[in-house]
Amino acid sequence: MNISIFGSGYVGLVTAACFAEAGNEVICVDIDETRIQKLTEGHCPFYEPGVDDLLTRNVEAGRLRFTTDARAAIDHGLFIMIAVGTPPDEDGSADLRHVLTVARTVGEHMSEYKVVITKSTVPVGSAEHVRKAVNETLSARGENIEFDVVSNPEFLKEGSAVEDFMKPDRTIVGVDNPRTGELMRALYAPFNRSRDRVIVMDIASSELTKYAANAMLATKISFMNELSNLADRVGADIEAVRKGIGSDPRIGYKFIYPGAGYGGSCFPKDVSALSKTGEQVGYSMELVDAVNAVNRRQKQVLFNKIQAHFGDLNGKTIAIWGLAFKPNTDDVREAPARDLMEALWEAGAVVRVHDPEAMDTIRACYGEPENLTYCNSPAEATQGADALAILTEWKLYHSPNFEKLAQTLTDKVIFDGRNLFDPALVTRFGLEYQSIGRPIAKPG
Repeated sequence: MNISIFGSGYVGLVTAACFAEAGNEVICVDIDETRIQKLTEGHCPFYEPGVDDLLTRNVEAGRLRFTTDARAAIDHGLFIMIAVGTPPDEDGSADLRHVLTVARTVGEHMSEYKVVITKSTVPVGSAEHVRKAVNETLSARGENIEFDVVSNPEFLKEGSAVEDFMKPDRTIVGVDNPRTGELMRALYAPFNRSRDRVIVMDIASSELTKYAANAMLATKISFMNELSNLADRVGADIEAVRKGIGSDPRIGYKFIYPGAGYGGSCFPKDVSALSKTGEQVGYSMELVDAVNAVNRRQKQVLFNKIQAHFGDLNGKTIAIWGLAFKPNTDDVREAPARDLMEALWEAGAVVRVHDPEAMDTIRACYGEPENLTYCNSPAEATQGADALAILTEWKLYHSPNFEKLAQTLTDKVIFDGRNLFDPALVTRFGLEYQSIGRPIAKPG
């Protein structure tokens, strides 16, 4: 298959690398010449396990190329995938400007039949906007060239995106032409050898499925965080509650871990965009709005615990382990660690931070202020700190030396936003332990 992908961000690049690995001829297009040059040299602009190897192997094999030449890419691909960003607009709706720019570019340069695929996360009705943009551009050229529009949302989890693509649990395809559905089945056939995971449906349902999936997962997280706050107040242990309800197969254990709130590039903006979609058709998405509200509040819970413990935070030093919104990524978009850092600074505290992968992305956000110290190891971050806060559940943080922590932390207290430890174990070393939805554990 000849595939052209517009956008070399997270979704576009992972998609391009995985399709090339399956033997397809893939061209990835971006307007950023510096980015294209680095990609051609095999340098991935973000951290995602497995992507570097795929890039190197397929660029060397000639199956994967990068360019700024949109015309050449459109000439190349039967399948034209749109994988550009859809950032939230000021009102929370998805901004489709970049998507529609690509659609018009396709209309400007196509000379034969194309399958135009929206891979970006877009609200219901976006495929029709893409179709209209291509048609209007073709009409302005005086051309009448056949094409089809397909909705093919991605379901890649940061930290396991390559595995998700190579062995998908489902591939959603929205079409309005049965022929196009068969073409898409053929495109994804290499990733469906054991059983057919392609689910073909109408375009509107496909577009809604992506938002519905992310909103459901976000709802589970916010529900558990809501329960954790109640547990705090009634003296219950949310971890015991989690095990109790997770044992019910109708609920299960996935996405019911309480914590410091969800972040990343998907859940926050997609939940907001789904709410906005409802508003645009005159329907109030009350549950979805509550999910958003609970998450915003949850991102302040750890700071509130720290402030309640110390009272005055002015001049205090807090060590933070974990900056990325989740493990196995360097993505700090909407990360709870950022909310905590900013709240601590506002209260007059200084922070010392460590993360295995996200140091550079945090540095790009905040630079080198006096109240922020970047540390090369977890132990270095705790040097001179009054307390430790944990925001990301990297494996590196799961088995610390509690004895050394008790000697290092001036106030001998850990604030755990991910409930990594057994409270009884932590207190055995003379440390106070405050976590999410569990009683405060004190030594002795």
